[in-house]
Amino acid sequence: MSSSPPIDVRHLTMAYGSRVIMEDLTFQVERGEVFLLIGPSGCGKSTLLRHLIGLLPPASGSLRLLGEDFWEMGEEEQGSFLARIGVLFQSGALWSSMTLEENLSLPLQLHTDLSPQEIHQICQCKLELVGLAGFQDYYPAQLSGGMQKRAGLARAMVLDPEILFFDEPSAGLDPVSARNLDRLIRQLRDSLGTTVVMVTHDLDSIFAVGTQAIYLDPRSRSILGRGTPQELRDNPPAPEIRDFLTGGNAEGPLCS
Repeated sequence: MSSSPPIDVRHLTMAYGSRVIMEDLTFQVERGEVFLLIGPSGCGKSTLLRHLIGLLPPASGSLRLLGEDFWEMGEEEQGSFLARIGVLFQSGALWSSMTLEENLSLPLQLHTDLSPQEIHQICQCKLELVGLAGFQDYYPAQLSGGMQKRAGLARAMVLDPEILFFDEPSAGLDPVSARNLDRLIRQLRDSLGTTVVMVTHDLDSIFAVGTQAIYLDPRSRSILGRGTPQELRDNPPAPEIRDFLTGGNAEGPLCS
């Protein structure tokens, strides 16, 4: 296993045309971390996530995942590389016309030479891992929002990715479902050693699962703080970070 960090971002500038979103971002994500991208709405968290998963090219700077620069690869290499990461989008992004097993099977059919029986066994295993054993023949519309998120997570994990990316995983979930998803993320990190990068506004999730976080500041268009969520809350380098992490409660933290 490589000793280099799974994610190494150097002097990254993100822009839409002439509009700069963030500039000169430099950070690393270590193996096995649950690394959070936090900050106020509109600061560029989801845009940074899109850069990390290869949907947007940098305006300048470099971004290396698993020791590779995605934008220096050919198209075939990019396709193979994307099989090494998994993504859970806000909506779950499941194919509505496919059953859960068909949704999970598709990446395996595209990226492996496994037999139909082997693919079936892997799908069963991943669904069981997220608490959806027995639901393989259900369609997404037949599931609750929390179950759809867990099904999306199972699909994101089906190729045993080295890095998992989550975009607001608890968005739209009731508090109980959101906390169950937090527990599942912790269990996956602890049992599989997967590196996780997550965009979230959810304070409970931030303190429940995060091991490191960066705070993106829209005014300076830069990283305003980095550390554990508890460090950033209790010893913030700027008052807006404490405000964000206490829900605006200046008297003390909402979470522990």
